[in-house]
Amino acid sequence: MNRAAVIEHIVNWMKDYTEASRTKGYVVGVSGGIDSALTSSLAAATGFPVTLVEMPIYQSSEQVSRARKHIENLQKQHSNVSRVEVDLTPVFDQFIGSLPNVPGSDAREMSLVNSRARLRMTTLYYFAALEGKIVVGTGNKVEDFGVGFYTKYGDGGVDISPIADLYKTQVYALAEEMGVIEDILVAPPTDGLWGDDRTDEDQIGASYPELEWAMEQQKVGKSAQDFQNREAEVMEIYTRLHRANRHKMEPIPVCEIPEDLLVD
Repeated sequence: MNRAAVIEHIVNWMKDYTEASRTKGYVVGVSGGIDSALTSSLAAATGFPVTLVEMPIYQSSEQVSRARKHIENLQKQHSNVSRVEVDLTPVFDQFIGSLPNVPGSDAREMSLVNSRARLRMTTLYYFAALEGKIVVGTGNKVEDFGVGFYTKYGDGGVDISPIADLYKTQVYALAEEMGVIEDILVAPPTDGLWGDDRTDEDQIGASYPELEWAMEQQKVGKSAQDFQNREAEVMEIYTRLHRANRHKMEPIPVCEIPEDLLVD
C-alpha cells in the first residue's frame, strides 16, 4: 500500500465532497481509539474547520487521556482544529432513570450500550447543525461491511465515511504514517461502550487480522467447511455476525405500494 497516496486520495475526496455540499467543515467524535484518531487526522489535513468532540460516558481514564493527548497533538499541527468536551454521563444516568427497570436482563444491558452510542450521535449532530458542518464516520471496512460491529443510528449515523474501505490493519498503517500518538497505536481496540476494559476482540471472539482474512475468504465463496481448527472457528464467527448484522449494512426496506392500489 502506498500510504502517502492513499492519505492524499482520502483527503482530496473529503475536500471535494465538502466543497460540493457547500458545508463548512467536519465534526468528529474522538474516543481515544485508532479509527477516530485517523479520521480526525484526515479531516484536519483537509484545511477545513474541524470540531473534535469528546463525549465521555463512564469512560475509562486511559481512553479519556488518549483522546485528549491526540487532540492536543493535532492542535499543535493544525490551526483549523477546535475541541469541545461534553460529559454525557449525567444525561445517560437521567435517561436510565426514566426507563422501566428490567432486573437481570441481558437485552436491557445491550440496549443501554447502544443508547450510549446514540446519545453521542445526537451530540455530534447538534454541533454539526450549529456550525454548518458534517458528521464524519469513523468505521472501518471490517466493522461497517464485514461483521457489522457498530450501533445502528449510533456510530453508524454519519454523513460521510472516509475510512470505511480500509481494513483495520490498513488503518493502523495510515495512522502511523500520519503521526498518530504511540499511546493510541499500541492500545487494544475497544468500542468504549461498556464502562470496563473489554476489547473488541473480547466481544467478537476474533482479532481484526483474522476477520480480514475471513472477509477475503467469503469473497471467493469459502465457508467454515473449507477449513479446520482455528480457521474454521474464525469463519464461523465471521459468517454468524455478518448474517446477524446484515440489516445494518443494507438500505432500509421500503414497502412499495402497487400503483393500482393507490388509484381511487
